[in-house]
This record gives sequence, structure tokens and C-alpha cells, in this order.
Amino acid sequence: MPDYGESMIEVPDTITCIDCGQKAHRLTYPPSEEDGGWQPGDIVAYRCRGCNDRWDLVVEDPADSAQPPSASDFR
Repeated sequence: MPDYGESMIEVPDTITCIDCGQKAHRLTYPPSEEDGGWQPGDIVAYRCRGCNDRWDLVVEDPADSAQPPSASDFR
């Protein structure tokens, strides 16, 4: 059973298509909370309403998505 005290991974309903700049809407239904919600490694499909391209994205582990240090971190 999932630990509901921890924050669940949020996946956006829309993204911006990198080919044409239009909105791409999510095709994949979200998993139920009983199933633990979105998990790292899940595939999420989007369809662009402008160019009709399909984008299949992989849900990343939030712990792995830390930003690398920037130059301003070393001042």
C-alpha cells in the first residue's frame, strides 16, 4: 500500500510541443491512488493539437532530477 504521507508525482495535463510550440494534451489516464499514482518509469503519451505529433515521455524519479550546480553556486 502506498504511503500517502509522501507527495505523489504530478504529471501535467499539457506540455508544449517542441516541434511547433502548440499545446500537447495528455492521452494517458492517470493511475489510481490505490495503485500508487504515477511512478518513476511510467510512460505518459501526449498528442500535439497543432502538428498532431505524439510524444511518449518517461516519468522521472524526483530524487534523480536535481539540477546540476551552476556557475553562480561557486561564487
